[in-house]
Amino acid sequence: MLELAILGFLYDAPLHGYELRKRITALTGHVRPVAESTLYPAIKRLEKTGLLARETQPGTAAAPRHVLTLTEQGRRELRGRLRDPARPDITDENRWFTVLAFLRHLEAPQEQTAVLRRRLEFLEEPASFFYDGDRALLAEELDDPFRRGVLTIARATSRAELTWLRATIKDLETEAH
Repeated sequence: MLELAILGFLYDAPLHGYELRKRITALTGHVRPVAESTLYPAIKRLEKTGLLARETQPGTAAAPRHVLTLTEQGRRELRGRLRDPARPDITDENRWFTVLAFLRHLEAPQEQTAVLRRRLEFLEEPASFFYDGDRALLAEELDDPFRRGVLTIARATSRAELTWLRATIKDLETEAH
């Protein structure tokens, strides 16, 4: 997800590493803060494969800055990753939010809709955090108030997301016609 976030933010605008790190942390930091020791090797890998370029610019009050820009190959790579996200990018909420943050970079509403439909299908599958054998337990069946809380919060979150997904898919399908 780190590479997707790098590509997505650089698709928006050229950035220096510090600003890029701040933006990624703002997007994912509450769950996965980004360390310099993780970010800069990822930047080097993307640069080595031709997906981004580095340009040295004079600093305003300090040393020169390295500004990162996305190459055309990087733009194509981002759109490809958005068009066909891996299953964990659809099923893991934090990874999903990263995909969702940059989904606007797919210009065709049909492509955006296809990705949203994959998430919708995943959310419509019966699931629970707690089971009795093979049977999923409902919040109402639990004596433990904390586990009941997990299921109650998850249910409310899922309902909100399902409502948003259905409305957005409908809007995108209207826009496509």
